[in-house]
Amino acid sequence: MTAPDPRRWYALVLLALTQFMVVLDVSIVNVALPSIKEALGFSQEDLQWVLTAYTLTFGGFLLLGGRAADLLGRRRLFLGGLALFSVASLACGLATSDTLLIVARAVQGLGAAIISPAALAILTDTFPEGSERNKALGVWGAVAGAGGAVGVLLGGILTDALSWEWIFFINAPVGAVVIAFGWRMLRESRVTAGVRGFDILGAVVGTGGLVLLVYALSESVNLGWGSPRIGGLLAGAAALLALFVVIESKAKAALMPLGIFRNRTLSGANVVGFLLGASIFSMFFFLSLYMQQVLGYSALRSGVAYLLIAGTIIVAAGVAQALVTRLGVKAVLATGMLLLVAGCLWFTQVSVEGSYAVDLAPGFVIAGIGLGFAFVPVTIAALTGVRPQEAGIASGLINTAQQVGGALGLALLSTIANTRTEGLLDDGVALPPALTDGFQYAFAVGAGMAAIGLLAALLMISRRTPAVAEPVLDTPLPAIE
Repeated sequence: MTAPDPRRWYALVLLALTQFMVVLDVSIVNVALPSIKEALGFSQEDLQWVLTAYTLTFGGFLLLGGRAADLLGRRRLFLGGLALFSVASLACGLATSDTLLIVARAVQGLGAAIISPAALAILTDTFPEGSERNKALGVWGAVAGAGGAVGVLLGGILTDALSWEWIFFINAPVGAVVIAFGWRMLRESRVTAGVRGFDILGAVVGTGGLVLLVYALSESVNLGWGSPRIGGLLAGAAALLALFVVIESKAKAALMPLGIFRNRTLSGANVVGFLLGASIFSMFFFLSLYMQQVLGYSALRSGVAYLLIAGTIIVAAGVAQALVTRLGVKAVLATGMLLLVAGCLWFTQVSVEGSYAVDLAPGFVIAGIGLGFAFVPVTIAALTGVRPQEAGIASGLINTAQQVGGALGLALLSTIANTRTEGLLDDGVALPPALTDGFQYAFAVGAGMAAIGLLAALLMISRRTPAVAEPVLDTPLPAIE
């Protein structure tokens, strides 16, 4: 038996710090969006690309990143991805136009797609199975959850005290420290058995189809749904996504083995995860714009306002872990999705003269409890009944579903909100009420997406789903060198 790595707790610090930074880079941007819009001349309809460019490449290349780490070496890919992420972060802060920022954010997302699966694989390889690994995974999960909470506050502080560029610059010194110590503290490992190969074509075609789809949705605000250009973009997206399915059905080292979806609970969890991502990414995006563009909050005040929902999510997730054991995965997940529907519906009544106590705080609490209740069981359901050699794929799939769902949901809801706002402005309505009305439409559609997720949880998740994911032990694990 291999002796435990004596440097494993130092390694955990480095891994957790990096995961904190990756998660942080989603939430930290939200409160800086109005400042970025003004500084780089973003249009209202293109502003969503600051988030979408990151989440599309993050989700689109996540499975390929995990596969590359397994075959080429997890430490090597982790440090290489971190270097790419850090350089892209500097490029984001130095961007002088909206196009340059979007491109840099896409590269940053690619770096995150390499880092995240490699880091988790290093963690599980570094800590022996049992209580130590459970503690390490607990720290990992807590840090990832705290990243979302701290991000909104730190984004507000940096934007107000310095400038929006510093929400990106802060990643560079953190990345440099982790890279400097990582070569010594992290142990190299890789998979040496099983099918070897990379489904690069699948990753590029699938992500390309998603990018075209998002671009078509965002351009429809300006060109209209009847435009031949929009029709061509949608047809191209459909063709690429159909080709992706064909590639995955034939590839020996498929990123997304289609056979895994025969597991109905796993399929249901990914449907719920997709719709969960679509709802929450959009909710935070529009709440940030509402607070600053309509209520006149500063970036810092917006960050402080978000602490209520962030804290509620953390507390609710802890309660959900206990409830899953007593009530089962399906009941807790359905309750979480129902509360998320209620939270989104609450935000449909935000007003131009709104207040934090009436328009925001109740919705933050309701949606926060819902998200905390949903995150835990949907992850358990996504890993239930899979073979050990598919555990990495199943874990990557649920993360991919949430990231891609967030990107597509944000694109669709931005299109809906901006179309409504532009129509009202053309009719002579003032900007604040026009924006508010558009946000209300987006929250209503977000509630509808969460409601479909609730339906999927009720119809597709088995009542017999165990409270802890139990992989099917019918095939030996590949050897690790």
